[in-house]
Amino acid sequence: MRAALLYSAAGSLLLSALTAAPDSDGSRATAELRGTAVAAARAKAAGIDFGPCPDAEDLPGSMRCGTVTVPLDYAHPDGRQIELAVARARATQKDPHNSKRKVRRQGALVYNPGGPGASGLHFPLVGLLPEWKRLAAAYDLVGYAPRGVGRSAPLSCKDPKQFFKGPTQSPTHPSESYKKERIAQAKAYARGCAERAGGALRHYHSLNNARDLDVLRAALGEERLTFMGSSYGTYFGALYATLFPAHVRRMVFDSAVDPDPAEIWYRNNLDQSAAFEDRWTDFRKWIARHHDVYGLGRTAREVRRSYERASARLAVEPAGGKVGPGQLQGAFLQAGYYDDQWPHRAHALSAYLKGDPGPLVEQAAQHPEAAAEAENSRAVYVAVECNDAPWPTDWEVWDRDNTRLARVAPFETWDNVWTNLPCAYWEGPRQRPLDVGTGPGELPPTLILAAERDAATPYDGALELHRRLAGSVLVTERDTGTHGLAGGSNACVNGHMEAYLLEGRLPGRGADCAARPEPKPKPRSAAPEKPGAGRPLR
Repeated sequence: MRAALLYSAAGSLLLSALTAAPDSDGSRATAELRGTAVAAARAKAAGIDFGPCPDAEDLPGSMRCGTVTVPLDYAHPDGRQIELAVARARATQKDPHNSKRKVRRQGALVYNPGGPGASGLHFPLVGLLPEWKRLAAAYDLVGYAPRGVGRSAPLSCKDPKQFFKGPTQSPTHPSESYKKERIAQAKAYARGCAERAGGALRHYHSLNNARDLDVLRAALGEERLTFMGSSYGTYFGALYATLFPAHVRRMVFDSAVDPDPAEIWYRNNLDQSAAFEDRWTDFRKWIARHHDVYGLGRTAREVRRSYERASARLAVEPAGGKVGPGQLQGAFLQAGYYDDQWPHRAHALSAYLKGDPGPLVEQAAQHPEAAAEAENSRAVYVAVECNDAPWPTDWEVWDRDNTRLARVAPFETWDNVWTNLPCAYWEGPRQRPLDVGTGPGELPPTLILAAERDAATPYDGALELHRRLAGSVLVTERDTGTHGLAGGSNACVNGHMEAYLLEGRLPGRGADCAARPEPKPKPRSAAPEKPGAGRPLR
């Protein structure tokens, strides 16, 4: 039975009966379905008491914060409860192009930035940006920290003081001794997750993130959800659409994860590593086209040699004592997410090879003051992905698959392995991935946004999600690879998003947007980083 059936016209009577009724078939799925209905009903009655935000001194007065209570385990809704932190900026109801015209409020727009492990608490601030003002006029902008993140029953698997251990190496073809060292670290991290979180650890997964979203919907007083998920947020948004299709008003899936159960998550990460190799090539070709500015090579191959020369030098003498090959790779991996970082990364590499390590240290060094937040994000990422699905438990499978892949895609392959390897040694039970999908008429029309050369969530994932959600429309930004398109620099993409969210109007099938302009070379010492850029976030 679909969860949506619990919210019929006689919903309150049915809910009362289900609350008292035993779980006749003994299935956990039925108990979780009932528990979600119980938690949502409670949240609707309680609402959210919004007040000043804990860090209000850094936030505009229009932003208010509160919490919503959800069960740790939806099969036992009367058991242990956890609180999720929520932030909201009320709809301005002011037309940004005509201050005398009042705009009709359309409810709440709930956003998740991805991860797993990213917080959306600062999302309401986008309403201050020109690209978001029309949406901020019509919608309350709502962000939240998913379970495990930040103040929302936070997870930790390691002492944050020990989290940043730099400088580090980043071999593209690791030795057997290096592999053994990283295996030991992965085992220790998985063990740390189990020891620190205890029995609660098993309840941090994508299906519960989808259930939490329904409780948040109810707490906000929304009969139907308007939601935008980016990256990983598209995956549990798709789970939500499958579990609660009648609760959906409008949904935007920005940079979609491939939801095929066979892809979650081991094969998704293999695909991601392959895609980052293509994106790394795009970046090198761009640098080569600006050899007159950076002097790193006139071809992509020559640029790679410059990068490898820098990495070898950093292995011997880390820049500023902080930046080794691992930190270099991490900084350039972030440029694979966002091409607006290309000029700054290229400048840093060029300056370093010319004898000035300052820009590279500024961009690539890890900052101890950010260690606690970074470790929390990493812990949630690992917990969710490890809990979500079965993973190979035999190291030989990982070694075989990634050795083969690294022959053609060396840039990210092994670093991706080390990020995910704790899942091979995970101690808790695994979920069986839900077979995402809705039939004709089950779900209101939805909008999918995707860049054709996105590496973090390869384009095939958007095609697969589009195939599985009947009535969805896919908008493609051609020949570009920026990860996360909504509210960015492409007016065509933003126009489709606004038409959908403001008017419920979707483009025809196969809508394309031309590529955004390439970044211009601008030698600057530091790039404006985007929240959640790079690993471990999708």
